[in-house]
Amino acid sequence: MLKRLAIAAMAVLVWLPTGPAPALAQEGVETAPEIRVTDTPSDTAIRERLEAVLAAIDSVEDIQVSVDQGVVTLAGDVTNARSARELMDIASRVEGVIHVQSRLIEETDVAARLRPATRKFQEMGASALQMLPVALVALLIIAAFWFLGQWAGSRGAWLRRIGLSELASNLGKRIVRMIITGLGVLIALEILDATALVGAMLGVAGVAGIAVGFAFRNIVENYLAGVLLSARNPFDVGDIIEVGAFIGTVVRLTSRDTVLMTRDGNHLRIPNSMIITSAMTNFTRNPLRRLEFSVGVSVDLDLQQARKLGIETLGAMTGILPDPGPQVLVAELGDSTVQLRFLAWINQHDSDFLKARSEAIRQVKAAFDSAGIEMPEPIYRIHLRSPIALTQSDVPAPAPSLPLPDRAAPAPPTSADDVAADYTIDRQVAEDLRSSDEENLLQKT
Repeated sequence: MLKRLAIAAMAVLVWLPTGPAPALAQEGVETAPEIRVTDTPSDTAIRERLEAVLAAIDSVEDIQVSVDQGVVTLAGDVTNARSARELMDIASRVEGVIHVQSRLIEETDVAARLRPATRKFQEMGASALQMLPVALVALLIIAAFWFLGQWAGSRGAWLRRIGLSELASNLGKRIVRMIITGLGVLIALEILDATALVGAMLGVAGVAGIAVGFAFRNIVENYLAGVLLSARNPFDVGDIIEVGAFIGTVVRLTSRDTVLMTRDGNHLRIPNSMIITSAMTNFTRNPLRRLEFSVGVSVDLDLQQARKLGIETLGAMTGILPDPGPQVLVAELGDSTVQLRFLAWINQHDSDFLKARSEAIRQVKAAFDSAGIEMPEPIYRIHLRSPIALTQSDVPAPAPSLPLPDRAAPAPPTSADDVAADYTIDRQVAEDLRSSDEENLLQKT
């Protein structure tokens, strides 16, 4: 027990202050014990440490440092306010600094302002001189791969041998050139240790591709449609096609549009995207073409006799094919007429469609007139709900009768009229192809 009391007394003596007792402001009031700071750096140590740190910074020059009781004062000229803030931040992090005062002055001299930028450009120039041999090697690699791509792109005959069209072959050759050149660029960036630039380039290329795609959407659509048309070959030069409301003879197919020559001899350009997405009729691929027209006859007529006469008339006509032979069908029974539908086939290589149809209508009408077959006009009947009483003065006087002219006998049908194929447009197409130097993807090479 005595031993424990002795240890406690020694501990109290160690913790008691050894200096004189503090004076009391008022009797009976105790003050807080004095706080001592031990092992703090001296002002000289703080100044020397801060001067050594500032000397290690290249952009800091002629900065005076003074320290008094842990308060640091910085004086000198700085290039801008940002540099002043950085210096004060560095000084505040030095051990033992209590407060930092700034007497830094921002330089307004132009030469002083340009000094950091000049130093940076000098460093960049020195670095560029060091990298010059490596950069030359990278440029030589890019040039070599570019020439290799041009050589490989010019050897595109194998693309035609596998069945690709001219436009598709040209697109394939461009893709080959781009792939080979891009491979050379990647190797050059690897040599320059700039592979991180590849990701940035791909990102920029993606954004640029989206922007270009929106800006030139119609051009790209027409180009791709031209590739498909040249690969599928739905028509050739000289074919008569119908696209929507347009009809004409094909002159040429370009990478953007298809040129037709209308029956009026005018050039009609239709975008390729419209042709690839619209219903198209090619009248030339099959040389056989059927013409048709309708004729109204009297309801009192023997329809079998009229059908037989129509078939005989068409069968004896020049240009009408015997196989498949002509047909006459009862199409519709109207109020005052019966509609007969005449069908016949021609060979477009030998006969013109419009001429043959016109001649067929003329000869059928002549045959019906000769046989006395009536083709009446529409009859309208007017029914009055109640009779109207008319006075003698309301009745008009009868018109004087005039002698009717003698009706000439109908001419018998003939078969010597011209129905030969018309090559006017074909000659104009051939002349246009001969005189124009515009690209034509339909011409065989």
